[in-house]
Amino acid sequence: MGRAGRQVSLAVGFAWIAVAYALAGVVAAVVWTLVVPNAATWERIAAADAAATVVVFGFSVLFDNSSFYDPYWSVAPMVIAPALAAQSVSGVPPVRRAVVIALVLVWGARLTFNWARGWQGLAHEDWRYADYRGKRSPYWVTSFVAFHVMPTLWVYLGCLSLIPAVATGTRPIGPLDAAAVVVTAGAIAIEAVADEQLRAFRLGQPAPGRILDTGLWALSRHPNYLGELSFWWGLYLFALAANPSWWWAIAGALSITMLFVFLSVPLLDKRSLARRPQYREHMKRVPALFPRLLGRRAG
Repeated sequence: MGRAGRQVSLAVGFAWIAVAYALAGVVAAVVWTLVVPNAATWERIAAADAAATVVVFGFSVLFDNSSFYDPYWSVAPMVIAPALAAQSVSGVPPVRRAVVIALVLVWGARLTFNWARGWQGLAHEDWRYADYRGKRSPYWVTSFVAFHVMPTLWVYLGCLSLIPAVATGTRPIGPLDAAAVVVTAGAIAIEAVADEQLRAFRLGQPAPGRILDTGLWALSRHPNYLGELSFWWGLYLFALAANPSWWWAIAGALSITMLFVFLSVPLLDKRSLARRPQYREHMKRVPALFPRLLGRRAG
């Protein structure tokens, strides 16, 4: 359709996003129920997830905009968690199942809403994707692998914790569940507050080069990222509480942590260094993710 065809209203843009994700959901459901019904649960999730990603990628290509994929990170777990709960075995504690699903839905709905209210329509593409245009050839190979498949893989690994947490883990509710609730709910709260503070800062039309260094942003350069990666660690704690033999599901939380520590944070810091003269000093004062336990370093 090309860029000229993307000069449409925001409402029409949202309609196309809805069509893309509805179609992706239908295709994923067909794969889940008809194509791999007798496979292991983790295989069924992988197959359905891959099919949905390919559908969304098709719309990215059609509209020449990789940002079609942006909501996938928060939408997919909201589908996976209830789907797994519907397949849960006898003996899974209903309280744990209900709490985990509720937390996933709250996290996903809030994060999707935060994306939606900041989305500028089909004529806009995330700067991280736009920066690759003209630098990597062919672009759509890079987009498919780096901007579609890899994030899907990270989310898939993180969602493996949901299998024991809501579908197969029969261990009774215990102290680790309480810890998981605190970590997961706390993570959602941190990310929500950080996003609200960032939104208020941007809507205030700050002077060029000004740095957000109040609220949670005075303790961490990326508190929203801290909240996000902590959410996945919370789901992992639920997995351990449900079935300790799923200790290996740490691969999800660990890989997402590495994503933020070694890719997302450095990329955003690099951009801020180029746009904000005082950011280098800000980096010396404020840690990237975890607030300093002994207080802030003197400037």
